[in-house]
Amino acid sequence: MEPVPFTQIDEVISSGTAEAFEPRHTTHGFQYVGIDGVEQLEATDVESIAVHTDLERTGWFTCSDDRINRLHDAAVLSFEGNACEIPTDCPTRERSGWTGDWQLFLPSAAFIYDVAGFSSRWLRDLAADQRPDGRVANFAPDPLYRADRDNSISDYLTGSAGWGDAAIYVPYQLWQSYGDEDILRCQWQSMTAWIDFALRRAREQRHPSRVSLRPHPAPHEEFLWDVGFHWGEWCEPNADPMPILSGQASAADVATAYLFRSLETLAKIGRSIGEHAAAEAYGTLAKNVRAAWQTEFCRPDGEIVPATQANLTRALAFDLIDPPLRGRVAADLVKLIRDAGTTIGTGFLATPFLLPVLADHGYADVAYELLLQSRPPSWLHMIDSGATTIWENWEGLDRTGHGSLNHYSKGAVIQFLHEYIAGLRPVEGCPAYSRFEVNPCLGGGITSAEARLHGPYGPIRCAWRREQETFTLDVIVAPGTEAEAILPSGRRARLDPGEHRLCERSLG
Repeated sequence: MEPVPFTQIDEVISSGTAEAFEPRHTTHGFQYVGIDGVEQLEATDVESIAVHTDLERTGWFTCSDDRINRLHDAAVLSFEGNACEIPTDCPTRERSGWTGDWQLFLPSAAFIYDVAGFSSRWLRDLAADQRPDGRVANFAPDPLYRADRDNSISDYLTGSAGWGDAAIYVPYQLWQSYGDEDILRCQWQSMTAWIDFALRRAREQRHPSRVSLRPHPAPHEEFLWDVGFHWGEWCEPNADPMPILSGQASAADVATAYLFRSLETLAKIGRSIGEHAAAEAYGTLAKNVRAAWQTEFCRPDGEIVPATQANLTRALAFDLIDPPLRGRVAADLVKLIRDAGTTIGTGFLATPFLLPVLADHGYADVAYELLLQSRPPSWLHMIDSGATTIWENWEGLDRTGHGSLNHYSKGAVIQFLHEYIAGLRPVEGCPAYSRFEVNPCLGGGITSAEARLHGPYGPIRCAWRREQETFTLDVIVAPGTEAEAILPSGRRARLDPGEHRLCERSLG
């Protein structure tokens, strides 16, 4: 029999009595089990066991819209099915610790579960498999890498922007979520090795398409990262990834944006752990890279090229756009969304930022329309199709009949549910929710929402409801922390530790 690609098959022959099959060195994700040779079989005669790392649940969300609750449950279940010693991409196929996937989902994961030790261990694997030149592999641990063996395919595929940047963003997010500066110090060498690799690539090489267009490099090009292999905006709807994967097309818009974000983040980290000289240097480099991105991809009137939902979302989320032009870019993003029938046009990298960017720039109504959209590509198309986990592709299976139906990456949308629908928002630079904001973003016909978190300082909670003409907000502030509540009218209230209730007449 010819092997079937991406399929795991276990065949167990019964001795005629009750059997237990529990493989010790693997896990399987599956939907169906076939049993032959038994005439009478009840559903209760078969039991499957869910296996995942024993993590402590820390965060919960619920709202008045059951479909949104089911979307949240699907994202949680996807993570649970992929938390098997390492954060895997899917339980059915590769089961690899993809770096890009984890840096995307980590803010959501750190809310629903305590993933501090889980992630710290994974970061040690990432650093151990980092190449001598600083490149970060696509997954950690990397079974393809052997320091004593050449592997041209593995070497070519390493060093992708957005994936390798997990070396910087994962430690920073762990510090933001849990307040542990030791993880920043432990990973400092890994972080700086990655960023130095990316800077060398930008400084020393140019993409052939750029050379043919401009034989002599412009001054800004030393800060433009346009060479090497990049996964780009993976699983972007209706996009052909092959030009990027083959190296024919430049991924400079994505890679340079991530280079800026990582440099800026590294400067913040350096200041936090006392690496002041390095922090200043990386901060200066970040400004140069930002200017290079603007020179290449932002026209003077604010038009962004290439004009895709992902590129415009990233430009706004990463602060690549100067304030006077942000309104134009946000309006252009909304037009792209409307032109797509108010459906999602982002892939892996930009999807977590899409709804927050819209809400932050005055388009919360559009954010809710996308969240509640039933036509594909959309999250609720998955849920309405019966999905109990998050799909890798927006459409489910691709044109060849393949695709993972349990991939947590696009489930990173639940960060919007926690921080915007419920309104429980951490303040950047104030780790472990030592300061947080309660700022519900109303819309979508949702009449109540709640988020609860058992954080490092203790339990915090925000719950709101709209009843007729009244808006009521209940907040719990943990000992040793402080919060600020922002009500729909714009009224602000500083909240000390304890329980609080704030009420006002709703705005209709």
